[in-house]
Amino acid sequence: MHAFDVLGDPVRRRILELLAEGELASGEIVDVIQREFCISQPAVSQHLRVLRDSGFANVRADGARRLYTVDAAPLQEVDAWVGRFRGFWDHKLDALATEIVRGKRKRKKS
Repeated sequence: MHAFDVLGDPVRRRILELLAEGELASGEIVDVIQREFCISQPAVSQHLRVLRDSGFANVRADGARRLYTVDAAPLQEVDAWVGRFRGFWDHKLDALATEIVRGKRKRKKS
């Protein structure tokens, strides 16, 4: 599955956001996702499987628990692809930063 197919799903993106904060047990992930998306535990498990199989998440056993973490490698590949297009907005962001500084100076003088 292509990285953007994986990231195109809001549930999987949310799971990755949760994992970006640190290692979580599958039960903790299920609790949050069920509350936010109103989907079943098997559906959450299916999303976790897609993340594992596509390399976005790692899992390790801790007794009966399964602990998940983010694997940054596929995200680096996505960043590299998006990086080819950064030039389209970097100069605009630089211009915005300049305008913000000007606005702050103007407010200080007032």
